[in-house]
Amino acid sequence: MRTQVAIIGGGPAGLLLGQLLRVNDIDSIIIERHAREHVLSRIRAGILETGLVNMMKSVGAGNRMEREKLVHTGVNISHGNTMFRVDFKSLINGHVTVYGQTELTRDLYEARDSAGCATYHECEDATPCDIETDRPYVAFRHKGAERKVYCDFIAGCDGFYGPSRQAIPVESRIEYSKTYPFGWLGILSETPPVAEDLIYASSKRGFALCSMRNRHLSRYYIQCPLADSPDKWGDDMFWDELKRRLPDFAADKIATGKSIEKSMAPLRSFVCEPMNWGRLYLCGDAAHIVPPTGAKGLNTAAGDVHYLFNALCWHYHDNDNESLLAYSKKALARVWKTQRFSWWMTNLLHRLDGQPEFERMMQKAELSLLSENRAAQEVMATNYTGMPY
Repeated sequence: MRTQVAIIGGGPAGLLLGQLLRVNDIDSIIIERHAREHVLSRIRAGILETGLVNMMKSVGAGNRMEREKLVHTGVNISHGNTMFRVDFKSLINGHVTVYGQTELTRDLYEARDSAGCATYHECEDATPCDIETDRPYVAFRHKGAERKVYCDFIAGCDGFYGPSRQAIPVESRIEYSKTYPFGWLGILSETPPVAEDLIYASSKRGFALCSMRNRHLSRYYIQCPLADSPDKWGDDMFWDELKRRLPDFAADKIATGKSIEKSMAPLRSFVCEPMNWGRLYLCGDAAHIVPPTGAKGLNTAAGDVHYLFNALCWHYHDNDNESLLAYSKKALARVWKTQRFSWWMTNLLHRLDGQPEFERMMQKAELSLLSENRAAQEVMATNYTGMPY
């Protein structure tokens, strides 16, 4: 098989890149390890920056999102029994869009199906080959047959555990990482959200987050030890602990119900440099991971897609390779800023076992500054709603 861009990974980053290329007359083939049903079963965050929303619209995959989305013009932050709001609209005239990542992925799949583009699922042992030559290819097995896709470029959108990053020689890449000593236990429930906007809660018992997917589907998280299993937490136990971490007036308003999904997520920060090698370019979790505090994972991947898509367009339509050569440096500049913001929010809101009292007082002082100081709120609003590409 032959294509212009071989995309390893059929999640939202790979699908979005494929659609952007298609509407600009650049051919692609997507190679995905899992079945489509598995990809669509994954529960992920749903806070979208404007840049990602605009890209969805530009590829004709934004119609349902426009009908069903929630627009949030701020977030609530609580500490103990007090709460304040960071108002994005009044601070920077900004907002974010609430729309589930699963639904976004479904919309991108349907757009790709409508265009008749090639997508291979349940592919085994996908391997980027000859990436330092001008004739790279991806080798894989599909339905028992050995296959190769020859291409001009390979986009590695295959996540942290995928093969793309491993194709960069180990001596030529630097990997920065931090593992946080706690996780998030999350539940999804068919209950109305407790508030119009998200609530990020810092308490003596640990962090909590009140989020939502729509007006009838809520997503809640609490900070837990990494060793905890979701099976350890019954629904009643979860609701009781969540309420203890919220201000009384918010806890009293929570509508509880049976969980329809429950999972534990570890928190880590990770960056690989460089983000390309030869004809291979990494996007999203293949190159970097952020803790979910601040909702930057999918949005940072969308930034990578933006830079790579534009660089490929300039290559094919203008015979200009400068942006391809600069891709890693340009993407990493934005990646590190989102890493800083996610690290800051994580350290601001979570409690650590054995944390020195001085550090807890610094958290308290930082929250106090954020609640009172417009300039501090503007910095947070700019980062949360999304820095320009």
